[in-house]
Amino acid sequence: MAGTGLFRTKSIEKSIADTEEPEHALKKSLSALDLTVFGVGVIIGTGIFVLTGKVAKENAGPAVSLAFVAAGVACALAALCYAEFACTVPVAGSAYTFSYASLGELPAWTIGWDLVLEFALGTAVVAVGWSGYVRSLMDNAGWHLPDALGGREGADGFGFDILAAALVLVLTAILVLGMKLSARVTSVVVAIKVTVVLIVIIAGAFFIKSENYKPFIPKAQPQKAGGSLQAPLIELMSGYAPTNFGVMGIFTAASVVFFAFIGFDIVATAAEETKNPQRDMPRGILGSLFICTALYVAVSIVVTGMQHYSELSIDAPLADAFKATGHPFYAGVISFGAAVGLTTVCMILLLGQTRVFFAMSRDGLLPRFFSRVHPKFRTPHRPTILLGGIIAILAGFTSLSELAELVNIGTLFAFVIVAISVIILRRTRPDLHRAFRTPLVPWVPILSVAASLWLMLNLPAETWLRFGIWMVIGFVVYFLYGRSHSRIDVE
Repeated sequence: MAGTGLFRTKSIEKSIADTEEPEHALKKSLSALDLTVFGVGVIIGTGIFVLTGKVAKENAGPAVSLAFVAAGVACALAALCYAEFACTVPVAGSAYTFSYASLGELPAWTIGWDLVLEFALGTAVVAVGWSGYVRSLMDNAGWHLPDALGGREGADGFGFDILAAALVLVLTAILVLGMKLSARVTSVVVAIKVTVVLIVIIAGAFFIKSENYKPFIPKAQPQKAGGSLQAPLIELMSGYAPTNFGVMGIFTAASVVFFAFIGFDIVATAAEETKNPQRDMPRGILGSLFICTALYVAVSIVVTGMQHYSELSIDAPLADAFKATGHPFYAGVISFGAAVGLTTVCMILLLGQTRVFFAMSRDGLLPRFFSRVHPKFRTPHRPTILLGGIIAILAGFTSLSELAELVNIGTLFAFVIVAISVIILRRTRPDLHRAFRTPLVPWVPILSVAASLWLMLNLPAETWLRFGIWMVIGFVVYFLYGRSHSRIDVE
């Protein structure tokens, strides 16, 4: 322990020692392949089937493929920082644990509180989206759910999304039964999902027309600055309005498609359950990011080659592009791949949330009751069951689409904290063994902070307002409970 008051830090040695207490020790069962599969599983969601065409039509044209490259580079900067920390501090909690070791208790609480809520909201949002795909497939087969069990959207009176709630409860049970089982389920689903993506890329390649790529970078179209809370914060602050199309349009598009990459950071939450974290965490984090970037770029090249960017649909551009070329069968394949794929996104978000909650509980910032692992499965079953139940109810009763951007701002906030923490820990603990070292420190972390802040400023002011309210609630909980129960006080 170092420092006093709100910025007292928890030593890395103490964090690692806590993972060896029998009642609070998680089972080490994951390999580099498992981590890569987790990363691909959570990054590849509906974004690859929807976002590619939407951004091509509205922001960048065929140059959307360059936007994915730019977003991938921004993510890689953050991933390099995560990789160093995850192998140096192989403890559950990801950005929460990293900031506790470098910035202090209050910043650690802030990011932990942020991540628990962001992952909860993200899990519920994805579960509701999954439910929509499954209901669509059921309708095509002639099976129809009663309106009262089909969710809040369009419900007259009582509405409960039984499919979304059931998905969360099933995934909760799988996570309680063990990480290896979770990894096996994820591996099967990711294999199906990637196969569907590859089918789309290979089949779509035969329907590409070179004239659809002209112009590859369409002429720039400056936008009018908005004045409402729906406008990006940077517009309200400076009057600057992002440019669509042209070279600057590529970067506008990058700020949108960046959110299709969110998820690789969740791999870091599983560091404590990895057999050889010093070797495998960097491979899992960077490997999953590289694979997903390649798939995103390939899909964006195919969809803009199949249909001119100006004619792409917004809701289901890839599926509709196949319909436009006379191949509706592939549209069904895409819907199936999206539905199957969302199950792993949901499970890994829930996994990340429970690990952060578990780490905070083990430190005493949340009730210690939740940090005892299951005697047989060696999983944090108590927070998993609690959070799974809450999220199932949330997903069943709430329409959450308008809150999805909160997940984005929370993740970007974590990126900023981790990048700053790398710089600080290099100065305060140069003696630590680092199996993987972020290159060009402090420049790579500084670039990561700048890229993340730029993307945060492009989010609507309304999202910032909601984020601020969440943080205020978090500070109240910390000062009423967390600060006085912190285990640092008794050590």
